Amino acid sequence: MAPVTDSPKSEAPDLALRWSGQISLTQRILALNIFALLLLAGGFFYLDSYRARLLDNRVAQALREVRLIGEALASVRPGERDGLIVRIANDTRGRIRLFDSDGRPSADSRTLGVRNFILRDPDKQDWGQSIARFLDAGIDTVVGAARPPLYRERREGAEWPDVQAARRGMISGSVWRAPDRTPVITAAAPLPGGGAIMSTENARFITETVRIERFRLSVLLALVALISVLLSLFLARTIVRPLRRLARAAVRVRLGRAREVVVPRLPDRRDELGMLARALSDMSLALRARIDATEAFAADVTHELKNPLASLRSAVDSLEAVRDPDLQAQLLAIVRDDVRRLDRLITDISDASRLDAQLSRAKFDPVDLQALIQGLIAQREARGVERGIRLRFDSTIPGPAIVSGEGARLERVFENLIANALSFSPDNAVVAISLAREQGDWIVRVEDEGPGVPEEAREAIFRRFHSVRPSGEHFGEHSGLGLAIARTIVEAHQGRLYVEAREDRLSGARFVVKLPRAPDA
Repeated sequence: MAPVTDSPKSEAPDLALRWSGQISLTQRILALNIFALLLLAGGFFYLDSYRARLLDNRVAQALREVRLIGEALASVRPGERDGLIVRIANDTRGRIRLFDSDGRPSADSRTLGVRNFILRDPDKQDWGQSIARFLDAGIDTVVGAARPPLYRERREGAEWPDVQAARRGMISGSVWRAPDRTPVITAAAPLPGGGAIMSTENARFITETVRIERFRLSVLLALVALISVLLSLFLARTIVRPLRRLARAAVRVRLGRAREVVVPRLPDRRDELGMLARALSDMSLALRARIDATEAFAADVTHELKNPLASLRSAVDSLEAVRDPDLQAQLLAIVRDDVRRLDRLITDISDASRLDAQLSRAKFDPVDLQALIQGLIAQREARGVERGIRLRFDSTIPGPAIVSGEGARLERVFENLIANALSFSPDNAVVAISLAREQGDWIVRVEDEGPGVPEEAREAIFRRFHSVRPSGEHFGEHSGLGLAIARTIVEAHQGRLYVEAREDRLSGARFVVKLPRAPDA
C-alpha cells in the first residue's frame, strides 16, 4: 500500500472547512419547507383582496341606502322629516346630513341628538390597538394596498366630492381613512329642488374582520411553521447523520486506511440510505480484498522474477571466467532460456494485471460456444497435435449455444484448458471436449487421460504462479498464470471454473466451465 502522508487530524478540519463553505443538507431541507410556508403566507395578499371586496360591497350598499333614504325623505311632509332622519340614523348607525341647493347644511342627525358616528382617537386607545395598527401598516406596505385619503370634517356641501356629484344629479360614494386606520364610507344622492343627502359611516367592522382573519392565518402559519421546522430537523437528522458517518468512513478509506475502517452498514435502515451504506460497505470490503490481492500479486511477481534473474546473473558472471567453448555455449543457452522465461513471465504478468480492468470495460456480445470450440479444435488440428494425441468434441446441443461475453477472452479460456490437457496427456491419448446444457447454464468439460489433480490441490492450481508440470517437461516453459487467468475470465462472465476427477477411469482430470445462457438463448 502506498505510504500515507496525511493524518486524520489534519484531514478532518479540512473536510469540516469544505462542508462549512457549502449549504448543508439540513439547511436545504429547511429552506425548501420554509419556501412552501412562504407560499402559504401569500394568504395575506388574499386578505387584502378580501378587504377590498368588503369595502366595495359596503360602498354599493351605502349607495343603495342613501338613494332609498333620499326618496323616503322626499315623500314626507317637512314637519316629519327630522323624526325620520333620527330613526334612519339610529337604524343605519351612520350620520345623515342634508344640504340645500346652495350646498349649505339644512339638517344633521348629530344636531338632532344622534351621536352614533364618533371617530376614535388613536392616542387614547390601548397598546393592543396600537400594535394592530402597526401591523396593518406593515402588511399594507408589503402587499402594496391602496391608502385612502385621511377623513376630515367639512362644513359646506361644496367641500364634499360626493355632495358635488349629487347636486349634479348623480349618486356617489367615497372611502376615507379614519385616524385609527379604519375606513369611513360616505355616500350622497340628489334630492328634489337641487339639494343633496349624504350618509357617513365608520365601517370599523371591516377592519376588525380582516384583523381577525389575519390573526387566525398568523396562528395557523406559526403552527405550521413550527411543525414544519421540527419535521425538517427530524428528517435532516435521520438523513444527514448517517451521511456524515458514511462520509467520514469514506475519507478514512481515501486516506489509505482501508483495513482500519469499518463502514457502517446501517442494518436497521431499509430505505435508500441503508442501501447506500451497505453498498459502500461492500465496496470497501471489495477494495480491501483488491488491495490485498494486489499486494500478494506484487510479492508473487517479485519472487517469480528473482529466480530467472538470479540464474541469468550467475550465468553472465560465469561467462567471464569460463574459457571452455562448450561451457560457454551451455551458459549462453541458459541465458537465452532465462531471457525467454523472463519475456514469457513479463507478458503473462502484464496480461494478468490488466485483465480485471479490461474485463470491467468490455462490451459483451452474443457468443456461440459450439462454434467457438469447434473452431479452436480445427485450428489446433490444422497446426498438428503432438505425440499422436487426438481431440474429440461431443455436443448434445443441436443448435448454437449462446452466451453473453467477449469472444476473444472466452477463446483464451478454452485454448488454455486444451493446451493444459494436451501437456498432461500421454502419447496417443484422447482429449475429450463436451458441451451440454444443464438448467440455465452451458456446461463445457475438458477431459484428459493424464495423472489427474489430487483433491487437496484442486483449488491451489488456480492460484497465480502455481505451476505443477509433467515430469518430462522442461523447467520454465509455463508461468503458472494460465489457469488463474482462465478462472478470472470465467468469473467475469458470471460463471464457474473448477476441476474434478474423472469417474469413468482411474486417472485423468476434468475441467468444468459453467457459463449462464444468454437471456434470449
